[in-house]
Amino acid sequence: MISHSHQIPNWITRHTRVLDLGCGNGELLAQLVDSHQIDALGLELDPEKIATCLDRGLSVIQQDLNSGLSNFNDQQFDTVIMTQTLQAIRRPDLALSEMLRVGREAIVTFPNFAYIRNRMQLGLGGHMPVNPQLPNPWYNTPNIHLSTFHDFEELCHALSIQISDRDTSNLSGKRTWLGKVWPNLFGEVALYRLTKES
Repeated sequence: MISHSHQIPNWITRHTRVLDLGCGNGELLAQLVDSHQIDALGLELDPEKIATCLDRGLSVIQQDLNSGLSNFNDQQFDTVIMTQTLQAIRRPDLALSEMLRVGREAIVTFPNFAYIRNRMQLGLGGHMPVNPQLPNPWYNTPNIHLSTFHDFEELCHALSIQISDRDTSNLSGKRTWLGKVWPNLFGEVALYRLTKES
């Protein structure tokens, strides 16, 4: 289980409107409501996770993220968050564009496929990585678009998306020195704060 990064609250402004895409059980949104008094809305597909969100007192809509965000207006939110979900969406490029249509900025996290443990399992073992970061076998994984720091930044450039901040964390959500110095090799989880280029 990957924990939410301790960095995300530092990128959220108090008393703003926040949309969390694939909000899961609402843990991050509940934390932000408590610490930042945000106006929070979550989107989630899993009914059990939605029930947990409602038990936490959160507003949540059942929605498949692959269907887009056409039910929201331009710039309706200050920040749109997507944690550990981008790699499971059919069109990550469209998802990023939609996030920055409905929000002034976006925060995205995803597992870094170029992390050294993955490289070793693929390069030395000759098989797709299975580890705490990527726990599912290749034939039964929700991750259909794995990427690296370099891949993601190339996509942002192609979409005219500006990277206003970048960080890494380990699976427990904490920064590591090696991940900060060599993110594409030692960063287990990639974190990006994005805006649309003017």
